[in-house]
Amino acid sequence: MLASFAAAAQRVEGDRAEAAGPFSAEVQVNGQGEAERNGAMARALAQVLGKMSGDRAAASRPGVGQELRRAKDYVTGYDYRQDEGVSRSTGAPTFQTTLVVNFDQAKVETLASTLGLPIWPQPRPKPVLWMAIDDGSGPRLVGLPQVNAARSALNRAIDRGYRLGLPSGNAAEQASVGAIWRGDAAAVARASARYSPPMQLIGKVYRVKTGGWKGDWTFVDGGKVLGSWSNTDPDARKVMAGGADGAADALMKRYAKRSAAGPAGVYRVVFTNLHSADDYIRLSGYLQGLAVIRKMTPVRATPDSVEFDLDLISGLSGLKRMADSGDTLEALEGLEGQPPVYRLH
Repeated sequence: MLASFAAAAQRVEGDRAEAAGPFSAEVQVNGQGEAERNGAMARALAQVLGKMSGDRAAASRPGVGQELRRAKDYVTGYDYRQDEGVSRSTGAPTFQTTLVVNFDQAKVETLASTLGLPIWPQPRPKPVLWMAIDDGSGPRLVGLPQVNAARSALNRAIDRGYRLGLPSGNAAEQASVGAIWRGDAAAVARASARYSPPMQLIGKVYRVKTGGWKGDWTFVDGGKVLGSWSNTDPDARKVMAGGADGAADALMKRYAKRSAAGPAGVYRVVFTNLHSADDYIRLSGYLQGLAVIRKMTPVRATPDSVEFDLDLISGLSGLKRMADSGDTLEALEGLEGQPPVYRLH
């Protein structure tokens, strides 16, 4: 299994703990016990895989859940942070514990490559969010002076592994509200020409007669519309966050690259150096623990070897990566046109 070569995670303490970079994550916890921490590390690794790939469903991809259960083996360090707040209902002070986790970049990238997850390369662009909101008193542009109004969209973009910028909100840019409202992406792009890169997330957010809020969104890259969508919710903040999600999906679709994994399928593989039932049980248990294997079917056995048909997520290359990362199997030179051979240690 990939995680088998990882060193034990160390708790690091120092300045105020905060996530820094794409291979760090923060998750709220209810305590500092080991079971709570291990579960939180799994959620943190899911966050990192989502940011790295840009895929909001990364955690549900084949094989990923199996490795999430071993998240602690990918960790290089962690720490806790206590945040103090005030209860809205009682006014009493509240305390929230956050676990900040740092992951080993090389090992996480190897995991993504082995399981065939896309890789969204760094550095990533910072599109400008041109958003107008109408709460019933007419549409207004959200610029830098109104940054808090756009916080849910800005934070969701960070969660998805990129950042959004805001226009300065000067008088000339305020005049762009009309273009936003009528969906004139070209006019908004001209207004955004002073900003780099030439990407715009254009959205109008407004109340609907049935209650709640609606957002109409367009994502433009270099003058080309990459996507248009709408979303509704009783909470305007969730509507804005949906705009950032849609932009992330469009960016991932265009810029994320599939890792160089082999094609999924069923492959015949030979395992040698088995001299007892215990060896067979040890091999079977090891193979069942490999995230790259979806199903295994024994085909033939000899006095010192066994053949399996393995249903592999990322082909023979994924199996070899996982085997090479541990010390249970050793790949042997096989004959051309014959199944690959591994020796059990």
